Amino acid sequence: MATDLKTLAPSEAHYFNSYNHHGIHEEMLKDEVRTRSYMNAIVQNKHLFKDKVVLDVGCGTGILSMFAAKAGAKHVIGVDMSTIIGKAKEIVEVNGLSDKITLLQGKMEDVVLPFDKVDIIISEWMGYFLLYESMLDTVLWARDKYLVPNGLIFPDKATIFMAGIEDGEYKDEKIGFWDNVYGFDYSPLKKTALTEPLVDTVEIKAVVTDPTAVLTLDLYTCTIADLAFTSPFVLEARRDDFVHALIAWFDIDFTACHKAIRFSTGPHTKYTHWKQTVFYLREVLTVQQGEKIEGVLTNKPNEQNPRDLDVKISYKLETEDVTRTAEGACEYKMC
Repeated sequence: MATDLKTLAPSEAHYFNSYNHHGIHEEMLKDEVRTRSYMNAIVQNKHLFKDKVVLDVGCGTGILSMFAAKAGAKHVIGVDMSTIIGKAKEIVEVNGLSDKITLLQGKMEDVVLPFDKVDIIISEWMGYFLLYESMLDTVLWARDKYLVPNGLIFPDKATIFMAGIEDGEYKDEKIGFWDNVYGFDYSPLKKTALTEPLVDTVEIKAVVTDPTAVLTLDLYTCTIADLAFTSPFVLEARRDDFVHALIAWFDIDFTACHKAIRFSTGPHTKYTHWKQTVFYLREVLTVQQGEKIEGVLTNKPNEQNPRDLDVKISYKLETEDVTRTAEGACEYKMC
């Protein structure tokens, strides 16, 4: 039975409604790193898709479903809650694939599939900071209910990385601005600004530390409980500089491919619509080459809206120069 948007909680309805709009799909399709990686993973591995039943979770305009059909899938079922699926059906039809692709509107947990089991699950489920507004919990639910033993998931591995950056000019523009707004002290809004991570493109030259992985998810084995995590990290300074913020990005792997395919959303590679997530620190850290910032990252879904995230980062810089030794803890809300 299809789910009516009117029956959903306001936060859930807002999430699905956001995918009704043309613009968000245009942005995702024009993200060449994203779309071409999926295309190569599927189309270059026809031996994996030939005569298989494929489930596309959150199919959107149907591009992944059509890649799978072109790769020789026996049948593809695409599921999406948003009304864009109406356009997806038209797209599938004009491309002559209606006999190979069945599109269903509704929540994954509510729709009835035309097959009891599927051989492969494909999905572009990732959000900012990998997990913000992501559909991973839905993909894991579909995995547990529909995927045959030894079935495949595309992609099947995701890793979050962090690094420290020098970003004084922009931090002053975004955060310091509130110290004097036309002669008035707006510092209460400065506190709010510090709790809101920024999604933006960071230049590689701004990166001060080596990156470190803080979370790796294996989609064959991970659970919904794993999406709330606490991870220690160590960032080693590459040069003498200031650290104004920590940034996060993620890499995605399709390890089932004959030749493994990976793409990154980091500052060292081509632009993606996910950009990077910037967490500004309250204080500036002054680091010298080889020094280490030790910290702990805690992430959990917000209790009121599980698609939002509550993030806490504690950090410590210990140096021989006591004037540069610092520690602190910052809490952020991605909503």
